[in-house]
Amino acid sequence: MAFIEVKDITKNYQVYKREKGFANNVKSLFHREYTIKEAVKHINFNIEEGESVGYIGMNGAGKSTTIKMLAGVLTPTSGSINVGGIIPYEQRKENARQMGAVFGQRSRLNWDLPMTDTFELYRRMYNINYERFKENVNFYTELLDMGEFINRPVRQLSLGEKMRANLAIAFLHDPRVVYLDEPTIGLDVVAKAKIREFIREINSKNRITIMLTTHDMADIEKICDRLIFIHHGEVFYDGQVTAFKETYGAAYKISVICPEQLHNVQEGLSLLSCEDNKYTFEGDKRILSIEHALALLTGQGKLISSLQVEEASIESIVMNIVGYAKQKTNRVEEG
Repeated sequence: MAFIEVKDITKNYQVYKREKGFANNVKSLFHREYTIKEAVKHINFNIEEGESVGYIGMNGAGKSTTIKMLAGVLTPTSGSINVGGIIPYEQRKENARQMGAVFGQRSRLNWDLPMTDTFELYRRMYNINYERFKENVNFYTELLDMGEFINRPVRQLSLGEKMRANLAIAFLHDPRVVYLDEPTIGLDVVAKAKIREFIREINSKNRITIMLTTHDMADIEKICDRLIFIHHGEVFYDGQVTAFKETYGAAYKISVICPEQLHNVQEGLSLLSCEDNKYTFEGDKRILSIEHALALLTGQGKLISSLQVEEASIESIVMNIVGYAKQKTNRVEEG
């Protein structure tokens, strides 16, 4: 049995159908018409304990709705969810004890208290053994580099410091699963790197199940091994991050600076542009590997002063998939 089991869940909302005009406004006082919005459509997936999973999709795809159902905040319209033997929306207290959560910039910290007091507050809330509590506080303080600000009121902390503090709170009670929604939003490069490293290490060291939703695809690549991509409320892809890139991101670019003329040498590698001695080639991994393409270009006996390879990122792949889906939908509607 998987740690998280999601079976054929749907989530529908009634949306009030508002019409213009005074007469319609009066009419709505006595009789309202509603439409049904399908936020999540028959989603299925299983997650094993200790996995790190990226859960991605465009705005309105159903990511946050799914996470809220897993957290026990929302009840599915149909289908079932089981997290560690608990039905989240029926056993909310038990589910809350086994989970942690960080939702973007929505802080769980007390504005006027220093982190030391906030830690103590959460120790009492979760009834954490005192020895284990001290061990965790010391561990997360060191791992997240919070020593410099742990005794300062939260209102004096920077955004990056608050995010690190929220992460420490989420992991403090040794949860079995942690849901992270945009944990690096608004942070600088250094802060993002520190948080990604922390999440990856905790997942590896303590085998805590991580489910991450984000619009920063670099978070997915640095933290997660598995990717679930939903589109219009349905699962489009569920598998390894590497397999996703290989399947949907076969294209790559090679930029070469060379004062001598380079030429296209094989099928699967085409010249896109040539300007000021800079050649840009586009290749297809399904026809020609990057290693083979580089060997062919450097083996021409030319004086190459610079060479750069750019593979498709998860972000570019997702944008291409969404763009293709929109074009397909438009063609169907026009037809």
